Amino acid sequence: MAAVNEECTGNLKRQLAKLFDVSLKLTVPGEPSVEPLVAASAPGKFEDYQCNNAMGLWSIIKGKGTQFKGPPAVGQALVKSLPTSEMVESCSVAGPGFINVVLSPKWMAKSIENMLIDGVDTWAPSLPVKRAVVDFSSPNIAKEMHVGHLRSTIIGDTIARMLEFSKVEVLRRNHVGDWGTQFGMLIEYLFEKFPDTDSVTETAIGDLQVFYKASKHKFDLDEEFKEKAQQAVVRLQGGDPLYRKAWAKICDISRTEFAMVYQRLRVELEEKGESFYNPYISKVIEELNTKGLVEESEGARVIFLEGFNIPLMVVKSDGGFNYASTDLTALWYRLNEEKAEWIIYVTDVGQQQHFNMFFKAARKAGWLPENDETYPRVNHVGFGLVLGEDGKRFRTRATDVVRLVDLLDEAKTRSKIALVEHGKDKEWTPEELDQTAEAIGYGAVKYADLKNNRLTNYTFSFDQMLNDKGNTAVYLLYAHARICSIIRKSGKDIDELKKTGNLALDHPDERALGLHLLRFAETVEEACTNLLPSVLCEYLYYLSDYYTRFYSNCQVNGSPEETSRLLLCEATAIVMRKCFHLLGITPVYKI
Repeated sequence: MAAVNEECTGNLKRQLAKLFDVSLKLTVPGEPSVEPLVAASAPGKFEDYQCNNAMGLWSIIKGKGTQFKGPPAVGQALVKSLPTSEMVESCSVAGPGFINVVLSPKWMAKSIENMLIDGVDTWAPSLPVKRAVVDFSSPNIAKEMHVGHLRSTIIGDTIARMLEFSKVEVLRRNHVGDWGTQFGMLIEYLFEKFPDTDSVTETAIGDLQVFYKASKHKFDLDEEFKEKAQQAVVRLQGGDPLYRKAWAKICDISRTEFAMVYQRLRVELEEKGESFYNPYISKVIEELNTKGLVEESEGARVIFLEGFNIPLMVVKSDGGFNYASTDLTALWYRLNEEKAEWIIYVTDVGQQQHFNMFFKAARKAGWLPENDETYPRVNHVGFGLVLGEDGKRFRTRATDVVRLVDLLDEAKTRSKIALVEHGKDKEWTPEELDQTAEAIGYGAVKYADLKNNRLTNYTFSFDQMLNDKGNTAVYLLYAHARICSIIRKSGKDIDELKKTGNLALDHPDERALGLHLLRFAETVEEACTNLLPSVLCEYLYYLSDYYTRFYSNCQVNGSPEETSRLLLCEATAIVMRKCFHLLGITPVYKI
């Protein structure tokens, strides 16, 4: 039984690739480096998968005295050499050598039954990496988190969740901006307003954003204050206890603000801000210097990089450090101290050039391999802007950036109003109403962001994201709740059915749904490999679509196939819940 289970888990594409790998070695033993090219076929096709090696293989072997007469003959030979497997129902060669593979519905049903018993984690993809750093969110201390941070936080959390599901140890890093020249003016302003810094509380400072603006206003207008602020930076960086204490106070107040957002979004992060890497910078710059990478230029110290018309500055002309010095040091630390094999940075696309430059510098230093597909590797996960419905950058009427806490609370409030309009306040307890409004409201904000290709700008619209029709979290959460309701109404013990019942995929709509369920692992792997959460959103939306078709055409409760179809409903609900989990969305069980 263990062997059967082993064969029924995980990634269909990989399992077929293993079979075709054997076939390739037998058919063309002289070409051991040829990799199997297996692809999922589009919905509605007669076949489930295609192997597309024949034409490429023919172009390699045709001049080498081969017995084959063309790609179709190569295709036929590959089919002939394919090991027998319970997985494959039939194989045929079409056109110029495409091998069409149809899966066995009996094997598919068995695979789904095994998942129901062993759990959906047996369908987790397997990635060639053990430890990764995902650097995301990363707001600046003393500034409000805005919608740009919302994108970084949501996208970064989903990438981290997908990697964790794939059995990768993920170090979730919040690289907050807690070090730099702005702290001079903040500390000096704090001393002016509160000579006794011990008495400073969050309430006393009030809105940190207003405090920041007031200190910046004074910094820009008052020369004497500006000089004091610049001195304060030197004292802070020199370790003066009084200045360090004031700095820590400001950071703590900011963290409380950030925590309100992270708590609402249910996002976990470990803070290692810019200041954490400060003690290591000099050593890292020295290492780069020893390797002959650092040169003097107009009083600053820079690294010249091929392909860029400006150098990467690592020490400013006044001797201070900058983003590049901190980022290079953080990368060095993550590679050498944290032993990460994959380091992923989630920021807006506007920072692309900065990342390209410091990644290139790290390659020049020999920290990273020249080939950017080889581990240890780095990736910049860029994302576009959040726009208002007027097509401009999303802001409030006062032209200020929107506070994230307010934005999330607004989504929850609107969601609750819609539920009350549907009379749910009469059916549910206040706690149930509140929890459902929260799950739908916050889920809607997350999904509206994640479903788009992250590189594009997207328009923030409460009306669109809270619509219960179309590709929205509301529609998908309702679909999940309906499946749960169908299972409840059957009156059957679903856990008992998993142990005793059997699943069959005899109807075309049952088979289509079953095939889509079985493609879950390869979809998560694709989303991880390409760092595109939208791939998973698309899968989830289509899953709901396949389920709707199945439910419209196949009666569940009270039919002769009730047991099998209830198991298929349960399998769909389980995979939907795992998708929600990976997207950071809380499922809803009744509506």
